[in-house]
Amino acid sequence: MEFASYCISLGVIILAVTWRSKTVAFLPSYHGACTLVHRSADCNRKDLLSVPQDLPANTDELFLDLNAVQSLTNSSLQHYSHLWSLSLRQNNLEIIEQGTFLANRRLSNLNLQDNRVFVSFTVTAAALRSVSTLKELDLSQNSLTEDMVTTLLQNVTSLESLSLSRNFLMRLDSMVFRDLVALKELNLEKNYIYEIEPGTFKAMWKLQRLNLAFNQITCIVDFSLTQLRVLNASYNSIEWFLADESNNDFQLETLDLSSNQLLFFPLLPKSNNLHSLLLSDNRMSFYAKLPNVTAFRDSNVTFHVISSNVTSNTTINIWMDIILGDVSALHFLDMSRNQFRYLPNGFLATMTSLSHLKLNHNCFQTIHLTEQEPPESLVDLDLSHNQILDLQVDPNSKRVLPNLRTFNVSDNRLHRLPGQLLNHMSYITTVDLSHNRLNLCPRQVEAETDEDPSCLDIRNVRSLRHLYLAGCGLVVHHAFSGTLLTHLDLSSNYGALLMGTRPLQDVASTLQSLSLRNTGLSSDTIDADFSQFQSLTTLDLSENSLAHLPQSLSNLRLHTLDLRSNRLQSFPVQVAQQQLGKSLHTLYLSHNPFDCCKMTWWNFLRNLQTIHVPDSWLMTCNYSSDILPVLELPKSILQSCQMITTDTLMYLLLTLPTCLTLLVALLILFLTFKESMLKMVKRRWRRSSGY
Repeated sequence: MEFASYCISLGVIILAVTWRSKTVAFLPSYHGACTLVHRSADCNRKDLLSVPQDLPANTDELFLDLNAVQSLTNSSLQHYSHLWSLSLRQNNLEIIEQGTFLANRRLSNLNLQDNRVFVSFTVTAAALRSVSTLKELDLSQNSLTEDMVTTLLQNVTSLESLSLSRNFLMRLDSMVFRDLVALKELNLEKNYIYEIEPGTFKAMWKLQRLNLAFNQITCIVDFSLTQLRVLNASYNSIEWFLADESNNDFQLETLDLSSNQLLFFPLLPKSNNLHSLLLSDNRMSFYAKLPNVTAFRDSNVTFHVISSNVTSNTTINIWMDIILGDVSALHFLDMSRNQFRYLPNGFLATMTSLSHLKLNHNCFQTIHLTEQEPPESLVDLDLSHNQILDLQVDPNSKRVLPNLRTFNVSDNRLHRLPGQLLNHMSYITTVDLSHNRLNLCPRQVEAETDEDPSCLDIRNVRSLRHLYLAGCGLVVHHAFSGTLLTHLDLSSNYGALLMGTRPLQDVASTLQSLSLRNTGLSSDTIDADFSQFQSLTTLDLSENSLAHLPQSLSNLRLHTLDLRSNRLQSFPVQVAQQQLGKSLHTLYLSHNPFDCCKMTWWNFLRNLQTIHVPDSWLMTCNYSSDILPVLELPKSILQSCQMITTDTLMYLLLTLPTCLTLLVALLILFLTFKESMLKMVKRRWRRSSGY
């Protein structure tokens, strides 16, 4: 029996040890100052002055970021022959000795970002040349010049990804990257590059991604990198972009020229695979229709490009509204924040694959929509923040933007839209008409013609889900019947709900988000009945004149409620026991005239810990003639409030017996002298009557 018990106990111990060993194998272990997870060592932020020497020999990833390592010696990494990734970001690294990586034959990823490599760059260059397997190298923010980079990259032929951002590169020539024959990605952003000589990228015939953002480049002429897929040249001073006019097949898919000084639409490669063209924040326009350029319409501009004593000429007529280059594969075109006044005829018709078009923040006054232009493929059209007075639709067109899903014409000068415009858009889900003086057709309208200029018909647009009508000067009269709206913004339409919320009953069951900010809602004059809005989760009632919370909100399942800038003096505590208090997550309450001596509800909300008040730091309350922050109420104020309450009660208690005594005394006097008083009054006021 004892032997059997001993065997059972021994078995249990063996199982426990086995289970523990297996469990530990899957948990992070700690070795000295570093954290070990599998074969990765995390030694970040440990104030290390050198590479730890007590890590497992099979460590293949070593992170030493944010330490104080100033040098790597020949013995620093010799114990870690399996190392393939080493990160020394943000140290004070100045030198890497020549034999540092001799034992690391698998090293492929080296991050030296934000160090002082410039101090001994020649010694470090010799160390880099010894690593034949290096694929990714980050030398950003090391105060390097182009001469230093030329030395550091000499014979480093295995690199596929290189980052030189935030250095002091200014002028690039063919010698800098001559040995990077395998490079696929190059990051040169945030330098001071003002000139790139022809042939600089010639050796990098595999280069696919080039980042030149945030430099001082003034023009890109004779662009000929046919193998490039992504070019980011944003945030420069580029005035011209002219691609090589040859018939070579360019692989370019994304071209970012945003935030430059472009005056003309770029000259794109004749044959390309361009999917995304980003041209926002420039000074571009089309000029052929402008009267002040009549004398220049037949003039040409010739660009002379000199490369290796060979001169090539590019001649274009910059005043002609002809878009050169293939744009048939373009999906995304952003021309926002420019100076466009019109689009040439047929400009968009050639973009047969276009799905997203951004023309916002320009100078358009008239937009003409036809069956061919914009193309049927368009799903997102942004015309906001222009000066559009008239949006025309071809009367013979029966399929205008049939696949459009998002339509934004907010912040224009529109007074009308084609009445049946949205009925042509079978898949429209989001429409923003904010800040235009428009009218919506009420439910009682009998005439339903396309020529009706008086109102826009929203009724029965079944696909519509998001509708934004802020600042349109509307008075709503059941304009949403037949729709399934989930998001509706009626803010800044003062007096839009003169009949209360009854005009919204058609969409009460589907609405999830409703903004009634600055619509003139008042607790005294408007019947704000929200009892039927059972799907509502977000409600904005800010900037109104509500003196108390509408009772109908208590049974809603709101997640967010905005009550800023009203006339509330308190928030009803009993709400916490009702449905609203159980579902509410976010509540905005600032800019209301709360009473500092009646803030018990605020303490209740804070103790509840289920309702977050993001603007609590802006909440104030009134005390006498002072306005005080709610979160910083002095104890003296709270004590004073208590004293006022206590003094008032004491005063009432002290005066009550006196008042009762006087009342009883007067009553006794009246009863005692009742007869004599009546006789005296009768003698004084009795007079004979004349007949």
